Amino acid sequence: MPIDTTMTTPVDTTSVKNAQGLHAGANGASTSKKSLDNETFMTLLVAQLKYQDPSSPMDTTEMMAQTTQLASMEKLTTMTDTIAESFALQMRDNAANLLGKQVSYTQADGTVKTGVAESVSYKYSVPMVVVGGVEVTLDAVQTVTAAGAPVVPPAPTTPADPDDDTPAPGTPTAPATASA
Repeated sequence: MPIDTTMTTPVDTTSVKNAQGLHAGANGASTSKKSLDNETFMTLLVAQLKYQDPSSPMDTTEMMAQTTQLASMEKLTTMTDTIAESFALQMRDNAANLLGKQVSYTQADGTVKTGVAESVSYKYSVPMVVVGGVEVTLDAVQTVTAAGAPVVPPAPTTPADPDDDTPAPGTPTAPATASA
């Protein structure tokens, strides 16, 4: 839809002076929105309908497409929220399953510590596992073994050399076949 640069409707200056805008909070101060929500979308659609050129009104097909986009956006937002909640519940469940098991984690100084998961705390967005009185984030746990099992430290990771033909440790090799 081309923008009409000729103004056919007088501007209400009182409304303009008192307008808070799309990014204003309750007190009129600017609070930045990080994404468009359905309220912003509807505000833009209403403004577009209100200030359209009467001799060339908006196409109903275009308006239906925009309404469909709004419905799709609302469904995607709901689905994103549901997925985030599901992920948070999975992290909580996984952290609770560590209780009583022996875990290894890397400390801030780079040393690997091992201990039994004593308790779990959910006070942060990522669950904290308490190991030997130290809170460890769930994503910092490297290995999990049954309590009392021998501790095998995690193998150091080295980048693979694409020119190296030797198999990585622990990689099964094919038996050699003799050809006649």
